[in-house]
Amino acid sequence: MSVPIARMPMAIRILVLLLVPALLVPLFPQVVYPVFVMKVLCFALFAVAFNLLTGYTGLVSFGHAAFFGWAGYTTGQMMLLFGPGGLPPELAIVCGVAMAAAVGYVIGSLAIRRTGIYFAMITLALSQVAYFMAVQIRWTRGEDGMQGIPRGKFLGLVDLGVDSHMYYFTLAVFVLGFLFVYRVIHSPFGQVLKAIRDNSPRAVSLGYDTDRCKLMAFVLSAAVAGLAGSLKALVLQLVALNDVSLPTSTEVLLMTLLGGLGTVWGPVLGATLVVSLQNYLATLGDVVTIVIGLIFVLCVSFFRRGFVGEWLALLQWRKARGGARTDHTT
Repeated sequence: MSVPIARMPMAIRILVLLLVPALLVPLFPQVVYPVFVMKVLCFALFAVAFNLLTGYTGLVSFGHAAFFGWAGYTTGQMMLLFGPGGLPPELAIVCGVAMAAAVGYVIGSLAIRRTGIYFAMITLALSQVAYFMAVQIRWTRGEDGMQGIPRGKFLGLVDLGVDSHMYYFTLAVFVLGFLFVYRVIHSPFGQVLKAIRDNSPRAVSLGYDTDRCKLMAFVLSAAVAGLAGSLKALVLQLVALNDVSLPTSTEVLLMTLLGGLGTVWGPVLGATLVVSLQNYLATLGDVVTIVIGLIFVLCVSFFRRGFVGEWLALLQWRKARGGARTDHTT
């Protein structure tokens, strides 16, 4: 039996409602360019992955570009080598996710030994090592990057070289990735992560292996970030050093903070805002960086919970106020 929309959690209801216009995007390319929406979906999934670690586990990472970029390099290399021979893109994406999870395990195993600023600095240092390797290793093409990555055929049947086909594939992967992260944060494991975030010593006193949970969260976050990076490599058909650089790590942090740290839809909104500003203000050159910086300053000053976080706080305040009025009248 199907579950009525009214009985669904709010986050899932929003997803269902947004799917309707999202499915119509390829039919109106004059209104919204499908490739632009695909880029938004890729970075939104990246921000959702980052939020799983930072927003729900309380671990601030400055190295998520390493997972995003190296997954893209792996997927791109697989498609360049074997794609013309018929390699399914879904297999190349799996290879990219596996690479991101492996890199995440290595970095996470070293980083979780520390907390706070020390954790952040370790992720930053190791991400710079990943960047240096991307510059030096030949098959990444260094500063030239990977270009002309073939998209292949999904299941050997659907030609992803057609933008409309690639759009629906990207949308499907985003929805699956979003639902996976949503399930994780609302599972018993997700509740443990929130307990670690709020009071790690208490979580230890309750018998939880916090280091093991942090490492699992780190690897899961890296894997989903890798999924976003692999998808982006196929969408734009290129991977560049920028994908594995520090500015990309700081961008995803900005996206998450703008939308709302520790909220389900905040990272998606933040990614949409940042990518849209970069796209529509591209003609201004470096001025776009100043505009994004000013928006960030305003957000930190007046919307410290992020846009979605402030909206949820307002809803809770109105609900509490309504309950207080009811108690007073009774």
